[in-house]
Amino acid sequence: MERTYVDSSNLESVGYDSNNCILEVEFKRGAVYQYVNVPEYVFEELMSAGSIGSYFNLNIRNVYPTERV
Repeated sequence: MERTYVDSSNLESVGYDSNNCILEVEFKRGAVYQYVNVPEYVFEELMSAGSIGSYFNLNIRNVYPTERV
């Protein structure tokens, strides 16, 4: 999945697969996780958030099923 680099102290890059509703997040430490069943509007809100890390922690982490890839 193609990811876009983001301005965040914790996240390195973010990608989204709209066909499968999968959000892929690469962390600064190198780990990559996929979050499933994430609506496209959540991805759009994440990418336009004033603080991507805060939005991620409040609205995605521990909300959607995830697996490390």
